[in-house]
Amino acid sequence: EIPGPQSKAALARLGQLQDTRAAVFAGDYQKSVGNYIVDADGNQLLDLYCQIASVPIGYNNAALLKAASSPEMAATLANRPALGVYPPADWAATLEKAYMRVRPKGLDMVFTTAHGSDANELAYKAALMHYARAKRGGAEVSAQEVTSVMANAPPGAPDVAILSFAGGFHGRTFGALSTTRSKAIHKLDIPAFRWPSAPFPQLRYPLDKHEAENSAEEQRCVAAAERILDESAVPVAAVVVEPVQSEGGDRHASPWFFQELRRLTRQRGVLLIVDEVQTGCGATGTFWAHEQWALDTPPDMVTFSKKMQTAGFYHTRAVVPDQPGRNFNTWLGDPSRALLTGAIVDEVLARGLVEQARDTGAYLKRHLQPLAIRYFRVFNSVRGEGTFLAFDCTSAELRAELLQLMRLEGVNMGGSGDVAVRFRPMLTLTKAHVNVFLTRFESVLNKLYQKHWPR
Repeated sequence: EIPGPQSKAALARLGQLQDTRAAVFAGDYQKSVGNYIVDADGNQLLDLYCQIASVPIGYNNAALLKAASSPEMAATLANRPALGVYPPADWAATLEKAYMRVRPKGLDMVFTTAHGSDANELAYKAALMHYARAKRGGAEVSAQEVTSVMANAPPGAPDVAILSFAGGFHGRTFGALSTTRSKAIHKLDIPAFRWPSAPFPQLRYPLDKHEAENSAEEQRCVAAAERILDESAVPVAAVVVEPVQSEGGDRHASPWFFQELRRLTRQRGVLLIVDEVQTGCGATGTFWAHEQWALDTPPDMVTFSKKMQTAGFYHTRAVVPDQPGRNFNTWLGDPSRALLTGAIVDEVLARGLVEQARDTGAYLKRHLQPLAIRYFRVFNSVRGEGTFLAFDCTSAELRAELLQLMRLEGVNMGGSGDVAVRFRPMLTLTKAHVNVFLTRFESVLNKLYQKHWPR
């Protein structure tokens, strides 16, 4: 039974203090190890969801435990600095080890933050400040701007937009939520900026059997984005896009689509923000998913969080505000988490885990595709790169049933969008783990067929 009696008891107690209605089970993180999570009842599950795509190299990884127990970590935890005002003397070295070794090509600065929503929120602020500075053309801020902004009115608080895409998810803080368009429940009752959105391609699978339809769909979406950039009543300062719409149903687009977005933004002086909060840190088979687009010029900003275990955005020097303290908060990140990120990057690079994710993912995908044909009444549309894979169930009800049966078989998985099931394993997933999953997955598929389509 999952959740079992101990999980139910722990959640009931916690429910007196916090809302636990979204909780699946209570974990035992001292007993969890490697690719397996253990719940409060002692059930061990192969974890293919990993704290919503956030565990990079396994539970209780030895290198991370060593970093977590170091004297440097103890000092950082006991003396958390306000990084923008009193950074540690070795903060540059920490940034270089944690972030700059794996920085996206063309981006030579990093802004550290607290979480993924925060990373996008602050990237948007940087884009809007950049737009306003360019519009002033070097002129000083006017007295009218200074006065009007205190009343939340133009010209100091101008009508300027961030363009996002239908189905996208960029977080739940106010600015980020105005670009989030995956589920109504995320946005309901919250005031929002009246920013535009463009359609995101809805590709059909398998790709090789729908080339003409998918090409036409991507052309339609690019044309729509171009019209918005040229005709929007509110000028667009930046476009934000995910390499994969990771909460909106694991929706993909081809490199051509993203190349065209870069062309459109570059021609118009609009910044391009790539949201790699979920796709970053190797799961797609490259450290950053946008590397696979082969862009002529890099994005202006790339946001990250999740598997990096810290958050922030890489950027060019051009988007640094014209005055200090404008894009700012007390902590500006967390040095203790940055120490862990440095250890994570050490492990990923030393062990070749990006390449492992690419190879293991190809093996998993190759075995899922024939199962989708055989069990077509349950699932279809296998897609993705590396281990960042997904498929669609034929109904939301069937997906819920499949996910619960998988937990009872000892595999933890999660959904995306209305009917998708997404794979978000650790980079340490191996073909042996895949074989465990496949055996249990086929057992569940057979149970579903016996229940719903008995012979």
